[in-house]
Amino acid sequence: MKQLLSLTVILAVFWLVNSGHYTPLLLGLGAISIGLILYLSRRMEHVDGEVEPSIVMSIHLPFYLFWLLVEIIKSNLDVVTRVWKGEAAISPTVFKVKASQKSDVCRVLYANSITMTPGTITLDIDGDTFEVHALSEEGKEGVLTGEMDKRVSKLER
Repeated sequence: MKQLLSLTVILAVFWLVNSGHYTPLLLGLGAISIGLILYLSRRMEHVDGEVEPSIVMSIHLPFYLFWLLVEIIKSNLDVVTRVWKGEAAISPTVFKVKASQKSDVCRVLYANSITMTPGTITLDIDGDTFEVHALSEEGKEGVLTGEMDKRVSKLER
């Protein structure tokens, strides 16, 4: 029930922010759209039988998103610097890293977070092992420190 309520609030706020128009027709269409999504979401839970943790309700999510934004900016600056310096500053590498998340949703969030930071890309997910490509050894070490893994795992609690 908590997940249903949180999804309703998030969808309603998203609709209102993106719409910009508050006429009865658009509000009604928004309510119908939200109702349809809630119905489909509930059906999906009944079909596959899995209930994922609601990371949306996690108090740590805004802090994680802010931290991720800072990491994206730092990685952007690092990639630009390496491109300016030329081939000597670039040493591509592929490596494997273990994910400590228990849910598929959080593992996918972790893999996507790696990919969102410039200079690293998650190539493959095999259970809890990710194959990652990094533009440099420093990028590889950044992933292997496990800071991002810990922060995503914190969202599961």
